Amino acid sequence: MKTLEDFNTKDWKEATKQGKYVLFFHADWCPDCKFIEPKMPEIEQDFSDFTFISIDRDENMDMAIELGIMGIPSFIVVEDANEIGRLVNKDRKTKEEVENFISSTVEASSL
Repeated sequence: MKTLEDFNTKDWKEATKQGKYVLFFHADWCPDCKFIEPKMPEIEQDFSDFTFISIDRDENMDMAIELGIMGIPSFIVVEDANEIGRLVNKDRKTKEEVENFISSTVEASSL
């Protein structure tokens, strides 16, 4: 999984200006984030046409506020710097819930 630093920017719009991305917001202290993290490589593999970007919410609080990320773990799907879906809340998420969410954004964007 990439980080914003891999794109040499702290600007999520710059990092996602071309292509399909999943922004994964988390924090080290978050038990629900730790619950989904071991499944992230499988989710990335299942959605290999997306680039996944890991974003520590606490280290990127301005971005989290801008995007309305109050609960974590949270996911935002972006295509060409435009948000096309979000799964943003403080609830624990299963692999199936995350994959269903990403699948639903793919279906909606192809309509």
